[in-house]
Amino acid sequence: MKAILKYHPCFSREAHHSYGRVHMPVAPACNIQCRYCVRKFDCANESRPGVTSRVLRPGEAMERLRAVVCRNERISVIGIAGPGDPLANETTFQFLDIARAEFPHLILCLSTNGLLLPEKADELRRLGVSTLTVTINAVSVDTAAKIYKWALYRGELYEGADAGRLILRNQWDGLKAATEAGFAVKVNTILMPGINEGEIPAIAEKAGGMGADVINVMALIPQGDFTALRRPSMHEIAGMRHACLPHINIMSHCRQCRADACGILGRDDDMESETVMAQIGEQYEEMMIL
Repeated sequence: MKAILKYHPCFSREAHHSYGRVHMPVAPACNIQCRYCVRKFDCANESRPGVTSRVLRPGEAMERLRAVVCRNERISVIGIAGPGDPLANETTFQFLDIARAEFPHLILCLSTNGLLLPEKADELRRLGVSTLTVTINAVSVDTAAKIYKWALYRGELYEGADAGRLILRNQWDGLKAATEAGFAVKVNTILMPGINEGEIPAIAEKAGGMGADVINVMALIPQGDFTALRRPSMHEIAGMRHACLPHINIMSHCRQCRADACGILGRDDDMESETVMAQIGEQYEEMMIL
């Protein structure tokens, strides 16, 4: 495993006790509608992906980043995990450019659904990003069509099997491009009972064969179109991770973090985003998710 990962709390079980991350919510728009995803603002008591108190413009995010790094010397990673898909937002690249220049010693990390990864991998590398998380939930088009309602790609709307086929092609092409470019890559896979449990070991095998470093099998949070599905048990998650282990390293300490999470995994900074913003003394406006 790459040396940098010993400082990344999401890739390394040992690192997550000692190092923290800060997620910058600078990416509101998303180009895929997953049937399990609900993105909304002002949910301070919710800890799940896609949630943030506010979306920040790049300059505002830098103000928050400076305040966080100043008061928490254990921050090792600057991440962008939404609330939409980072690669679908120009603000992502604007922020990364500024953050790299001011904090060159910190790891730049990004989470993506992979739709734009084949064409954006080179730019991410140029901007200093070294670790990527790609969410891949299927290997077959039929399963992908059950999970993804639509995809918007190069101005065209794809639905059903067409969306599933496009998403899978770009996710796997993007993963291959990322590993070949030298990124450390984690694959996130959500276990959805009755939908994709039969394909997760195959995801692990294919991802491991392409050079991904680790897989994170997570439990579905029943919401959106999948509200009626049940959340898998810890026993089911453990069993699925065991089935993936022959193919790839396993992440087992995930906390399914918010898009504005900050601090040590499982012990997020007790200074909420609103407090940090108030100390900075600027007025922030909310941005609508496209």
